[in-house]
Amino acid sequence: MKNGESKTSKRKKEHLELCLTDAVSFKNKTSGFEKYDFLHYAISEVDITKIKFETKFLNKKITYPFLISSMTGGIDASESINAKLSVAANELNIALGVGSQRQALENKSFHNTYKIIRQNAPGIPILGNIGAAQIAEMKSFKEVQYLVDLVEADAMVIHLNPGQELMQPEGDILQKGLLKNIRKLVKYLNVPVLVKEVGAGISKPVARRLLEAGVKGIDVAGAGGTSWTGVEILRNNGNNSHEFWDWGLPTSYCIKEVNHLKKKYKFVLIGSGGINSGIEAAKAFALGSDIVASAKVILQELDKNGAEGVVKLVNQWFDTIRKIMYLTGSSSLRELRKNKIIEKENLY
Repeated sequence: MKNGESKTSKRKKEHLELCLTDAVSFKNKTSGFEKYDFLHYAISEVDITKIKFETKFLNKKITYPFLISSMTGGIDASESINAKLSVAANELNIALGVGSQRQALENKSFHNTYKIIRQNAPGIPILGNIGAAQIAEMKSFKEVQYLVDLVEADAMVIHLNPGQELMQPEGDILQKGLLKNIRKLVKYLNVPVLVKEVGAGISKPVARRLLEAGVKGIDVAGAGGTSWTGVEILRNNGNNSHEFWDWGLPTSYCIKEVNHLKKKYKFVLIGSGGINSGIEAAKAFALGSDIVASAKVILQELDKNGAEGVVKLVNQWFDTIRKIMYLTGSSSLRELRKNKIIEKENLY
């Protein structure tokens, strides 16, 4: 390993290299969005030119309800990637999540890979990130507040990844006390706490327990995009025939189920996991998402065409969503969430 490179940094580097390929996609399981279709509204009177997407997220106004999901930090390449992503997010005026900040607690070698984000994007919502395994073992939460301050975050995200940790040769599989510590953390931090999965999904019962613990946002991060069990299986010299490669709940199912909890709890529902197009993003909104998020397709676009490519891609997605709203008679995303989508099996 290079000077200043910890085991965590080395692992992050391997993760990044794998995620720039399609080798870690789910094999037989999908996000489930292909099972839905929009209800065409032939007498639409919507003025497409007046459709706007501005919304408030973490007390900041954003142009699109879109989050560039947590990706990277803590390795040499991260500074360039995060610099470009933050430039794109700043131009689009959308939210941006940082990758796991665990490495930042180990040493200060790569702190600028995180700090560069706020430097380039002073006004957007930024989400910090730490793993559930680290939260479960903490006796004090000063380190988490330190991570919030490091990136000047508007919220801290705890990522749940038991499947990934289980398949990881050096994984942390002991998470006893996690919910108890989440309850304590939400009271301790000076910013809201959000929780996300990493590609295996969050079910309704799990979301309910998290909301009861005081969490203010759920990112379902369902199956259908990157298989993080798959990432670790490849790192452990396995292949995609492994029995746990496709582990997880489809994104569409998670969004639909967790959305039911809005009747009782006030929280932000973020839909992510295999959202790779404007049509899929629109379906995520129609199923109940307040915000949609994507990671791998954004990273791949950044790698090919830089920040300008990311800006163009996100604008194209929302142009597609605008057209879908027109064709479904929806003048707002709130209207798009009102029975504008149907399972295809019910059409025949």
